[in-house]
Amino acid sequence: MSKDLNDHLFGPGPKRILALDGGGIRGILTLQMLARIEELLRKRMGDDDLVLSDYFDLIGGTSTGAIIASALSLGWPVSRINKLYLEFGNDIFQSSFFRMGLLRPKFSAKAVREGLEREYGDICLGGPEVKTGLGIVVKRLDTGSPWIIHNNPKGIYFNQIPGSTSTPNKDYLLRQVVRASSAAPTYFEPELIDVTSDMKGAFVDGGVSPFNNPSLQLFMLASLKNHGLNWPVGSDKIQVVSLGTGTQTPALEQEKVMKMSAAELGVRGLSSLMDDSAALNEQLLQWMSESPTARSIDSEVGDLSSDVLGGTPLLSYLRYNVEFDSDWMKTNLGVDYSNEQLASISQMDKPENMNDLTEIGKAACVLIKEDHFDKTFDIT
Repeated sequence: MSKDLNDHLFGPGPKRILALDGGGIRGILTLQMLARIEELLRKRMGDDDLVLSDYFDLIGGTSTGAIIASALSLGWPVSRINKLYLEFGNDIFQSSFFRMGLLRPKFSAKAVREGLEREYGDICLGGPEVKTGLGIVVKRLDTGSPWIIHNNPKGIYFNQIPGSTSTPNKDYLLRQVVRASSAAPTYFEPELIDVTSDMKGAFVDGGVSPFNNPSLQLFMLASLKNHGLNWPVGSDKIQVVSLGTGTQTPALEQEKVMKMSAAELGVRGLSSLMDDSAALNEQLLQWMSESPTARSIDSEVGDLSSDVLGGTPLLSYLRYNVEFDSDWMKTNLGVDYSNEQLASISQMDKPENMNDLTEIGKAACVLIKEDHFDKTFDIT
């Protein structure tokens, strides 16, 4: 049932995209939902050895989602990636009295680099080890531009451009690109990558862009002509499966907001802007798609089920995520946490929360229904 990269990217039939959000240690939550999808697909296809790189033609992620996406693209089963997270979570998020996130990043990048080098070695983005399409979202901070670095052989930057000294996508080390995507400002130092023979780029976490949820970027990568894939669009032609790491929208009293310092207002504003970008991505995808998982965006527009951009859906869209809210958890997942507990569990840099995140992720599997996955997209 396995396909090679050429089959995934350029073979006939409908195409499947897997998009994975950023969120630090909360990636362990995403992995529980991925295990459910892997199990569901194994049962449907009658293949106990199926891995997600057999099913999905393009896998992409941001930050912790980039770590998971790259491992999946190598043909790893979800259980192996989950084991890796449990082993290295404590190593990566080791705090120090001398690292407060102000003058120096809160955590050393050494454990991340060593772990990625140990697991990925010198695998390049264009190497034969990468079995499916792969897109990693990064932010080049020295030029202020978000990049999606991908392994499409027909992409403009995949091979060396004649007369150019730029580094082709195929030669980027997988471990460096993934490390760059997960270099969250104040948490980890940026990653320097050779972008030409005589120039380095300073890259930070792809979440410092509108694409912490990379679904829209990956859909554009698949469908815009100049990217080179040029997949036909339609609800029976492209399926996007998008997984989050959990969201939390804090409610603040007006009086507290009015008394905030300018610095706190700035931080709150930036965080709110990132939340707004994620919400807009989700709204656009629901507007363009046929989606059995569509959620209510707000009380005015609803879930957009009566609105389809242009009248014809451009894709099939499945979105799975959880809300770190006590009432939501009880109603939708049947788990009981107080909002005070969830405020701690939702933090991105606390490995001591992995057991609770695992429990929540397993409970969230109830959201993933077999009939969400239209048989149009089954592997033939």
